[in-house]
Order: sequence, then structure tokens, then C-alpha cells
Amino acid sequence: MELEVRHLRALCAIADSGSLHKAARQLGVSQPSLTTQLRRIENALGAELFTRARGGCRPTPLGLTVLSRARPLVAQMAVLVSETRAAAACPDGARLRVGSTASRALAGWLRRLRQRLPGTDITLHMDVSANALLRALAAGQLDVAFVHEVEGSPLRVPEGLERYVLVEREPQFVSLALDHPAAGSAVVDLADLADDRWMVDPTVDGEWDGLRRVLDEAGIDPPILHADYHTASSLIVAGEAVAPCQPTSGPRDDMAIRPLLGDPLGVRLLLYSRPGAEAGPPAYAELTAAYRDAALRARPYRQWLMCHGSPLIQAA
Repeated sequence: MELEVRHLRALCAIADSGSLHKAARQLGVSQPSLTTQLRRIENALGAELFTRARGGCRPTPLGLTVLSRARPLVAQMAVLVSETRAAAACPDGARLRVGSTASRALAGWLRRLRQRLPGTDITLHMDVSANALLRALAAGQLDVAFVHEVEGSPLRVPEGLERYVLVEREPQFVSLALDHPAAGSAVVDLADLADDRWMVDPTVDGEWDGLRRVLDEAGIDPPILHADYHTASSLIVAGEAVAPCQPTSGPRDDMAIRPLLGDPLGVRLLLYSRPGAEAGPPAYAELTAAYRDAALRARPYRQWLMCHGSPLIQAA
């Protein structure tokens, strides 16, 4: 059996719901049918992807790896279908194709763009890989791309793209369980996380290299789990792992978001467009405003910005 997008979509549904019964309802199939499909997928791959227990289904370590690859493919297929339908519905209308890595500022950015550019068909293409977004932009598949560049791991930027710097250096915080001993501190020392499992998404360009460099400099060699952050959140909440996160993450009632002492992890936030593209300046202006809103809503980050006298606070 060859894997198809529908198989990957089924795996994501099982992981997200934690239950074959719930996933089957979400996909509109019977539970026995989904169970059979999962068994066929696992037979095709030659390994168990989920452990079944009375409490539900939980991804195995290999299942986490498969899911980290499957999610972007499922998301890209959904974008392909929606963009094609939108283009067919208004072939002659103005359009703006936005590419972005994950960010809490996205919703506000899109809302501001729609207000600023009424009548424009605005589509969003998400990808965890900043380099993939930049390649799509250079190939004419996108009009603007909002990306994160991990400190110490420069992006591979195609020639000729125009760059706008949103934030020169954004610190990365850490997400951990509420009952983690370090969660009681306003700022967490890396040394207090030396015995924890760290989780990273291997599909995010530069993230593993950046984290490894920081851990090596701190003299820490913890066990590393590779998984996408949709899957990781449940493990973090359960106290099974900690993970770097964007400071705009949260708020959440079941997870602590804390800055790291000395801000050892950082990224640069950038917007790229093609040369001479009219979309660049308005997209940058609205992204700046939307990002400021997202930053000020995240209390740990707002406090960090105030302590560091950030221009984001001063401009608010």
C-alpha cells in the first residue's frame, strides 16, 4: 500500500483527538474502518505508530517523527485546494499570497491586511520551514513571506528578494509544565532544566542547531525528543518534556511560559518580498502593528519588554 494524503490526515486526526473513536467521528468514517486503515498504514511502514490503551491512543516515538513530517504535507494540501478554488472564483481580481511560519501575530496581520486592502483576495500559506517559504517567494508562488531566522543559523535567501526587519532579536522563552519546579520562578536558568527532556521540531530550519549550541555552551547534554509542537504540547503539560517557544505564546491555563536567564536563545523576525512588489511596504506596516499587539497580550513577554525598554512598548 502506498501512503496517500488521506492516510496522513487520519494519523493527524488520531494524534490530535487522542482517540480512534473521536478521530473517526471527525473524519466521517466508522471506528472499525479507521482502525483497519491505521493497521494498514502501520503495516506499510513496518512499525507501530500509536500505543493503544484504555485512556486512548498515544503516538510512539516513531509515530511522533512521522507526524512531524505529515502535518506540513496535510497543511500544504489544504492550502493548495483553497488557493486553487479562490483563484478559480475570481481569476481577474487583486490577490495577495502571504507565506508565514507560525506566529501569534498572524490573525491580527491578516485582519489588518483585509481592512487595508478591501477587495483583495488574501490567501495564507503556512510552513514550518522558512527556507521553503523563501524558495516559494522567489519562484513567484508567494507575494510576501514572514519568517523567523534562528540566531547562528542564517537562512538561505535567494538572490533579489527585498528584506524588511521586523524585530532584530526576539528572545525565545521556554514552555514547561505548571508543576515543574522551575515554573515557580519568573526567569528560568538553563541549569534548572539540565535533567529534563528537551523537545524540538526537526523540520524548523535552524532550531535544533540553535538549541544544541546554547545547551553545549551551558555544559548541558539532556535527552532530545524530535516532534512537531502540536504533538509536543501534551507531553509538556504532562511534565514529560520542556521546549523552546516564542515569547508571544500563550496565555495557557495548563502550561507555564517563562523567559530564560540571559536570553541565550534568539531569532530575527523578517518579512521578504520580491523586488519592486507593491505588497511589501503595506504588508510590513500591518505586520509591525499586529506583532506589537500580540507581544503586548502575552504577559511574560510584555514584562520582558518593559524591563528591557523595548521600542515595541514605547510605540504602544
